[in-house]
Amino acid sequence: MVTVRSSRIEADPSGFVVLAEFIPHVIQEIRYYTTYNFIGDRIDGYEEPCALLTAEAARALRSAASELIVQGYRLKIFDAYRPACAVRHFALWGLEDQDIRMKQYFYPDLEKQELFSKGYIATRSSHSRGSALDLTLFDMKTGREADMGGPFDFFGEISHPDYRGPCLTDEQYDNRMILRRAMVRCGFEPYECEWWHFRLADEPYPETYFEFPISAKYLRK
Repeated sequence: MVTVRSSRIEADPSGFVVLAEFIPHVIQEIRYYTTYNFIGDRIDGYEEPCALLTAEAARALRSAASELIVQGYRLKIFDAYRPACAVRHFALWGLEDQDIRMKQYFYPDLEKQELFSKGYIATRSSHSRGSALDLTLFDMKTGREADMGGPFDFFGEISHPDYRGPCLTDEQYDNRMILRRAMVRCGFEPYECEWWHFRLADEPYPETYFEFPISAKYLRK
C-alpha cells in the first residue's frame, strides 16, 4: 500500500531562529535578496538579507560550524529558509520563455526548462520547510571562499558533489568533501545535484511549507 502524505502551508515563524544570532561567526551573502541570481531580480519574500532556520537545523549547523572552525574554516551562507512565495516566483519565471538574461552566468549549457526537469530548481522546495540551506566554506587562512570548483547556483554537471571530471582538481574536490563530511556528521543530508545544498535529515516540519517573509523583525513580533 502506498501512503500519500499531505502537506500544508504555515505562516507561524515561532520555531525559527535568526542564524547570525545563533552562530555569531557565520558569514552571509543572501543571493536572493540581491539581483545577482539566476533570475536577475530580488526574489519575492526576501525582505532582509538574513538567514533564518528552524531551531533544530540551527543547532545542528552550529555543531558543524564548531568542527570546521577548528580546521580553519568559517561557514558562508547563501540561502536558508526560503518562503513558499519565493518558490512560486521561481516557477513563474520558468514559464517565461523570453527571460534568459542571466543564462550566461548560471546555466550556459542548459535550456531554461531543463533547470526544473534535471532537478536544479524545484517547484516545491525543502528550503520552505526551514531546515535546508545552501553554503560554502570560508578559508580563514586565505581570507577567501574555499575553491569548490564552481560557484553557487551554477546549474550543470560540474556542480554535482561527486563530479570527478577534468574540470575539477583534487583540491577542489577535497574542499567539497571537507564541507560534506562535517555536515553529514552533524545530521545533514547532501543533495546529488548541488555541492552547496544540505537538508537536516531529522527535520522538524517534514510536511509543512512556510510562507512568512525573510525578516529578523518578523521573528521578533
